[in-house]
Formats: sequence, structure tokens, C-alpha cells
Amino acid sequence: MVFQSISLHAFREDLPGPRWRALYDATWPGYRAWYLRPGSGRRPTAAQAEAALLRYMPELHPAWQHLVALTDGDPTTAAMLTHWNMPAFAPACSQAVVDTRTRGGQTAPGSRALIRNYDYHPDLFEQVVLTTRLGDRVVTGTGDCLWGLLDGMNSDGLAVSLTFGGAKGSGPGFGIPLVVRYLLEVAGTVPDALSALSGVPVSMSYNLTLTDRTGCHRTAYVAPGRTMEVRAVPVATNHRFDRPDDPVHAKRFRSVERQTHLIEVLRDRPDPDALAREFLRTPLRSTDYTAGFGTLYTADYRPDSGIVHYRWPGTTWSRSFDSTDAELRLDVGASSPP
Repeated sequence: MVFQSISLHAFREDLPGPRWRALYDATWPGYRAWYLRPGSGRRPTAAQAEAALLRYMPELHPAWQHLVALTDGDPTTAAMLTHWNMPAFAPACSQAVVDTRTRGGQTAPGSRALIRNYDYHPDLFEQVVLTTRLGDRVVTGTGDCLWGLLDGMNSDGLAVSLTFGGAKGSGPGFGIPLVVRYLLEVAGTVPDALSALSGVPVSMSYNLTLTDRTGCHRTAYVAPGRTMEVRAVPVATNHRFDRPDDPVHAKRFRSVERQTHLIEVLRDRPDPDALAREFLRTPLRSTDYTAGFGTLYTADYRPDSGIVHYRWPGTTWSRSFDSTDAELRLDVGASSPP
């Protein structure tokens, strides 16, 4: 057996500065090689990428300019930081919203959560938790592609998480981590976030599950060349709710099995802690790290309290908007050698 270890680094910079620059210095050689790798398609120029950002997500343009300045104006970095027409990537993942605030006719504090497993290859995981205040809202979440987010929550109580949607192919659009960042920067409620999302082209098929402090929850299914589909369902794995676009992919990653399991668990109206424990067991949790389908973390967002719990079997690491810089090292599981 091979044990898989990770380190999570958490830091807060309202506006990116020295800590973000250290992240860039540590990861840019790998990102540059991935971004420019042969066979991944033609990358945009910095001017083309900036024009796309200004057209579709102009609210992020000032922060993008700041990041470009921090990296000495390198044009390849500038283009990559827009996330416009990046190379394709497809993590697995499961996610669900649970809300038991009206159990027994009474309101129970801490009874609502967005919980997700991030299933991917450990070598492609940035291992950073970012807290920022780029605009009107504090945003915290799990970082990807230098300032994008795999999942996150803002100080208004909106929480968002992504999974790969399962459809083959790609098209002109943004990488989904920056789209998640965008929604958390500009919206405080699910309806506002969906309105913003409807105008942003994405480069691949993804599912976004959202919830807010009002208890509203939705899952949005987005893909290049398709009209966004929205359903009032609290779960998402790696296919559209009732029809996998790619049955072979869905079978390989047990997408239908995981979704069915989540639906069955939610029928019993578990409290968030019980649902979080379920994410730490099969079939939701995977240890197939060598094949790029291992659970790297479970994120348990509590919009009412503004706390996110990162969970692994036997370990919980909690963060709030006010948490100080910290680091966690642990073994996340074991897998068979290749």
C-alpha cells in the first residue's frame, strides 16, 4: 500500500501581496508547463484574454491587474490569470446541501451546510486555502489556478462548489475555478449568483451547487455551447442529474452510484454532522489516488456561522473568515501502487 500525504496552507491577504507572490513563485513553473503543454490547444494572447475578462467578468479586472503587477507583467502569466481558454481539466467530486433548520418545528443553529468531496490527483492539487477581500465581501475557499476556487463561501453567506459535469469536449470559455471566485465576489444570494453565471461562458462541462443564508439551494449545469440548466436539487456528482452525457465516464467514476447514495442519505434528513461523516465513507470517499480519483479533502461549509470544516477520517481542521495563517500536514489515505 502507498500512503498519500498532503499539506494544506491557509493564509489571509485582503489584497494579494507577499504570501500570494510566494504561492506564485512556488507553483508557476508547473502551471506554465501545464498551460503551454503541446497538444492542449492554442492559448490566447494577454490582450485577447484581458478583453474576455473585461467583457464577461469586468468586476474582477482590477484584481487581475493587481496580480499581473505582482508578477512583473509577464504576458503568459497575465493570460493564464484570466482563466480564458485554459487547458481542460476534469476533477471528479461529490457535493450536497443539507438543511434541517425546521426539524421539529424549531430553528436549530448550524443546521445547514454545503458539503463536498474533492476527488483528483494529489500532484495537481494546489493545497492552499485562501481568504481575501478583493471587493465588498470577504471570500474564503480552496484555491486552484492561483486565484480561482474549487469551493468557497463569502461573508454574505453564499456558498458554491463545483464538480466536473461529465460531458466530453471543450470550447471557448473560462476555467471554472475563476467562475466560482467571480460568483462569490459579486453575489450574496443564489438567485443573484445564477443571474451572474448565466452570462459567463465556461470552457468545459461542470455542475455548480449553491446555497445561501435564506436556505435557497440550486444546482446549475453549465457547458460550452449549452444554455445553463438550473434545478432545485441539493446534490451533484459527475453527470447531469438524470442523464449522463458520457455513460462510460460515469461508470468509471461511479457517478450515478454516488449520486444515488447521496439522495438516499438525504431522504432521512440527516443533520450536517451526520452527512459530513457519510462523505468520509465509501462510496463517496475514494482512495484511488494513483488513478487521479482519490478524495483529497471533504469541505463542510456552514454559511450561518461563516465556518468551513476541512475533514478527513480522524481529523477536522476548521477555518473562519478571521482565522490566522496556518498549516496542516496529514496522510489522507492509502492506495495501491501503480
